[in-house]
Amino acid sequence: MARINGFIGRRDFLKLAGTGSLAIAATTISGSLITNTSKTAIADVSPANPNPVNPNQALKLLLDGNQRFIQQKRQYPHQSLAHLQLLAKAQYPFAAILGCADSRVPTEIIFDQGLGDLFVVRVAGNVASDMAIGSLEYTTAVLGTQLIVVLGHKNCGAVAAAIKNEPLPGRIGYVVEGIKPALSNLNSTDAVIANIQYQANKLQQSSAILAQLVDTGKLKIVSAYYNIDTGKITVIT
Repeated sequence: MARINGFIGRRDFLKLAGTGSLAIAATTISGSLITNTSKTAIADVSPANPNPVNPNQALKLLLDGNQRFIQQKRQYPHQSLAHLQLLAKAQYPFAAILGCADSRVPTEIIFDQGLGDLFVVRVAGNVASDMAIGSLEYTTAVLGTQLIVVLGHKNCGAVAAAIKNEPLPGRIGYVVEGIKPALSNLNSTDAVIANIQYQANKLQQSSAILAQLVDTGKLKIVSAYYNIDTGKITVIT
């Protein structure tokens, strides 16, 4: 199996994916990856990351950006038209975020990052669903992203619904069911943190690809908490 910079090449990644969740993720991650042909194709993506960012440096970049956001000193990096055009050829996000879909937690804004910096997967309750895991496998194994941050937040409605444990309409219940295993006689703040840690652990436990990258030092998974009152992000240890 071909590897570049310690990561799986895109062709081998798709062979490894087979017909499982990775194959689904590879065709649905973004519009640029969707194909109408019978073969799964990844367009405009180079498997070789020329300047991989190690996990500790990536986390520092994120926390430094959050400090700029809090202090209202945002730099709005990588948001020019020239940078947009540069990214049309390839993307190399230095960090991946599994975050909540809550409109009060706009990922690039609160980390003061720009185009191509972050590979963001957002779903209510920051639940590590099969589709979310497949997306994160793609950015780590193919694009060379070495940091995943599981980001939950204060007053998460999905966690509150899981605590109430009441019937919910439509498919909202699927989100809540993904959170319930993390909860056990906890108040709302403790429940949010417990859910963040549960989803972070689930990533590694449910994905052989992510687990292997962690074991070989090519990936770090970090839990973090966002305070919607202050804008501050705190790493959970």
